[in-house]
Amino acid sequence: MKKVTMIGAGNVGATAVQRIAEKELADVVMIDILEGVPAGKALDMVETGPVERYDSSVIGSTNDYSPMEGSDVVIITAGLARKPGMSRDDLFNKNAAIIKGISANVKKHAPNAVVLMVTNPLDLMAYVCFKETGFESNRVIGMAGVLDSARFASFVGMELGLSVKDISAMVLGGHGDTMVPMPRFTTVSGISITELMDKETIDQISDRARKGGAEIVKLLGTGSAFYAPSASVVAMAEAILLGKDRLFPASAYLRGEYGYEGFYLGVPCVIGEGGLKKVIELKLTDEEKAGLDHSANAVSTQMKEVGLG
Repeated sequence: MKKVTMIGAGNVGATAVQRIAEKELADVVMIDILEGVPAGKALDMVETGPVERYDSSVIGSTNDYSPMEGSDVVIITAGLARKPGMSRDDLFNKNAAIIKGISANVKKHAPNAVVLMVTNPLDLMAYVCFKETGFESNRVIGMAGVLDSARFASFVGMELGLSVKDISAMVLGGHGDTMVPMPRFTTVSGISITELMDKETIDQISDRARKGGAEIVKLLGTGSAFYAPSASVVAMAEAILLGKDRLFPASAYLRGEYGYEGFYLGVPCVIGEGGLKKVIELKLTDEEKAGLDHSANAVSTQMKEVGLG
């Protein structure tokens, strides 16, 4: 069986491990800094196996990275979550130090793994991991667009009163307030939502999608979203582990695509065995390109402000 290491046993990490185990995608190692927590949650999931009928192995480790050796995929969720009133930018300095330490251990113990970054600020953390591990850029991918698109699709379904099973959404750009929902590439059974609702409604839904994470943070009071983020990163991991070659919006290191270079940004990606296989360059309208430019500039500016690149 394949092997996945989850670094971070909080809500996102533990829920993702549960999903991986129940799908029998891989055996899982869960690593965290909290004594006993990863081992306790892992044992709880093992004891769930007889009920849910899965045989995936789940083990937990505290600050010992050696069990991750041989991992095919490493998912990083460790770090501080946003609190009410805190922007993703505020998280950078604290989480960058955490990711640097984790990346060194990934490089040492799982040098052939594909890394999926979940920690915020997502695009910057993916870049930090890419640089610290020295991995090829196709093996360090950020989970952003899958989640953002899921939120957009959910709101489209609510507005139209239609099943989300028939909705495919596309959200590009940085994972934050400048993300770029793409209505023209968001469809219901192949029909663009631009044919199904007016621009004002689409704009309202797009704005809610941009603020989707903050909306949940505000409602929860403490903590942030974890059900949809965990499902999103597991979808990416599944594509890699099973070699499915799925087209997802994801944060990828760009080398001239869309006119950008040297940083991570959400773009349409083909993801399968070995990680990122291809970036799809869409033919964008002037308005769509302007929105993507705005988001790309926000990410590159933030990188410069914190001394990256």
